[in-house]
Amino acid sequence: MRKRFEVQYEMGCKPIECIKIPLKSRDEIPALLRGLQYIYSTPELNKKVFALLERKIFSKTGDKRTGRPGMSLWEILVLGSVRLARDADYDHLEHIANHDILVRKILGISTFGGEGKGYPIQTIKDNVSLLDEDTLQEINKLVVESGHQLVKKKDEEVVLRVKVDSYAVESNVHFPTDINLLWDAARKCIDLVVNILSEDEVAGWRKHADWRRRIKNAFIGANRVAFRGGRNREERIRQASRHYLKLCRLLSQKLEATKPYIAAAASGSPLKMIKLLSLENFEKMLDKHIDLVERRLIYGQSIPHEEKVFSLFEPYTAWIQKGKAGNKVELGLPVAVCTDQYGFILHHRVMEKEHDVDVAVRIGEILTSDWNIRSVSFDKGFWNKRNYEELSSLVRELILPKKGKLNSSEYVREHRQEFKELRWAHAAVESDINCLEHHGLDRCPDRGIAHFRNYVGLGVLAYNLHRLGKILIERDRKTSEGCKLKAA
Repeated sequence: MRKRFEVQYEMGCKPIECIKIPLKSRDEIPALLRGLQYIYSTPELNKKVFALLERKIFSKTGDKRTGRPGMSLWEILVLGSVRLARDADYDHLEHIANHDILVRKILGISTFGGEGKGYPIQTIKDNVSLLDEDTLQEINKLVVESGHQLVKKKDEEVVLRVKVDSYAVESNVHFPTDINLLWDAARKCIDLVVNILSEDEVAGWRKHADWRRRIKNAFIGANRVAFRGGRNREERIRQASRHYLKLCRLLSQKLEATKPYIAAAASGSPLKMIKLLSLENFEKMLDKHIDLVERRLIYGQSIPHEEKVFSLFEPYTAWIQKGKAGNKVELGLPVAVCTDQYGFILHHRVMEKEHDVDVAVRIGEILTSDWNIRSVSFDKGFWNKRNYEELSSLVRELILPKKGKLNSSEYVREHRQEFKELRWAHAAVESDINCLEHHGLDRCPDRGIAHFRNYVGLGVLAYNLHRLGKILIERDRKTSEGCKLKAA
C-alpha cells in the first residue's frame, strides 16, 4: 500500500511549501531541496510528476490500496535525488535520511521531540531502485519546462540553442586482463558450486578451498611474472601461464564431470536454479579465457578486439579510449547529453554498442519534436555525410564541423560569424558535464545494465533539480534583499 504523500499533522511538522531553505549555502543539498520544494508546491507540476511516479511504481508493486504501508512516492523521489546530488552510497544516504534535519523536513518528518520516523538501509535500497530511466526522462522534461518558464522574459517564446556532447560514465569494474578475468571465472565457479551443494552433497568437492587456494596462487604467480621484467622474461611467462592454465583446465573438467550432480542438487530450489544458470555462464567464461590466455601468452597471438571481454560481472562494459591528452582508458559506457543556454539537460542517451555518429540523427529528431530549437551544435565526433544531410533538414542552424579537409563551400559555411560564435559557445557543455560528474555521474556503483541506465537518469534529474533550485534561490535572494531595503 502506497500513497503519494501523507501530511503528518504533528507538533513541529511544517508544511513542505513553508520550509525555509538557506539562501547563502554553497552546498548541493539546499539548491536540490529548493527544486523539489517547487515541484511539491506547484499544483500543476505536482500532479503531473506524481502521476508519472504512480504509473511506474504501482505497475511494479501492485494495487496501491492493499498490502503493508510502503514508502511514499514523495520520499522515493527525494531520497533518489539526494543520493545523486551528494554522490552518496547507500550508507551515506541512510545517514542523511535519518540525521539531516533539512532533508527530514522536506520528507515531511517532524523534528520536534523524539527521533521520529527512521529509514532502514534496505528499505531505502528497495524503494529508490524502483525509479526507471523512462520515467525519469519524463519527469526531467517537466522539470526543464518549469525552469524555462522561470528564466524566460514575460510573453517571450522559449527558443533554445542546444549543445550535444558525450562522455564516459564508468562502471564498477577492476581493470581487465585475460589473466585476472580467468581467475574471476574460476573463483566464481567454485563459490557457486559450494553454494548450490549442501553439506551432505559435497562429494567430489570436499577440497573446494584447496582448489581455490591453488588456482589463486597460480594466478598471482602468472600475474607477477607478466608485469615484471628480468632475464628470460618471455620463457618465465610461458612457464607460469602453463601451470595456471593446467589448474584451470582441471577445474573445467571437474565441473563438466560433476554437472549432473550439481543440476540434481539445484532442481528443488528456485534460488539454486538461478545460481545454476549463473554457474553455466561463468563456466563458459572460464573456457573462453583459458583459450584467450593460451593464444596470447603461449602462442604469442594478438587477440581481436571483438573477442575480448572487459568484465564478467558487468558484461555491457566497453573499452573507451578517445585519444585525448594522457591517452586515458575508461571502462563503462558513453553517455550523450544535450544542454541548452540556460544550463538544463534536455535529453540524454546511454550508448550501449553505439558511437557518437550512430546517435546524432536520433538525438536531433527527439530534440526537434520535444522542444523549440533554434540551433544544435555537435563536435567532430558526430560527423558523417549522412548525419549532416539529415540533421540539416531538421534544424534551422546546424553546427556540425566536418572531419578532414574542407572544400570551398564547406570552408565558407564553417567560417560564417554565426557558425563560429555557436561553435565557440559549444565549449559550455564541458562545464555541464563536469557538474554531472560531481553529481555522481562519473562512476556507477550499481550492478547491471538496467540499474546503470536508471542511475544515469536519476543523475540527470538531480542535476536539473539542482539547476532549478539555484534559479529559485537567486530569485528568493533578490526578493529578500528588496524586502530588507524597503524595511530600511
